[in-house]
Amino acid sequence: MNVGTLLFIPYRAMETEVMDALAEAGHGVLTLAQARVFQRIAPGGSRLTDLADQAQVTKQTAGVLVDQLQRAGYVQRVPDPSDGRARLVTFTDLGWRACAVANDTVAEIEARWADHLGDDMPALRRALTRLREITDPYAT
Repeated sequence: MNVGTLLFIPYRAMETEVMDALAEAGHGVLTLAQARVFQRIAPGGSRLTDLADQAQVTKQTAGVLVDQLQRAGYVQRVPDPSDGRARLVTFTDLGWRACAVANDTVAEIEARWADHLGDDMPALRRALTRLREITDPYAT
């Protein structure tokens, strides 16, 4: 099995578990497509074009998903303080609560993975962090 697939399988398992936890916490209206845009919103807000680029969807698709998230109460659009013509997508209180559920679930999953992998977990994190340098154009 190739390395890409070996990376994808645990990612999908984590994604499924996070979506299940969100549903259990009352955020069952969130779809996977919405979550893939939602998870890319920066803490201070993000422009729609950046969300589309990072989620690897068209600007129109990102716009539809953000519209859905806004109608559901998870995000809002606010003026960008650095450019009065632009708008930022930011989390509402409901959105921040969903983020907390997702983050707590990810921490629980990573703890289980660390228990399973033992001393290999720190090495895995270091290797994947290094790999991100050449695979993630959004790494800072």
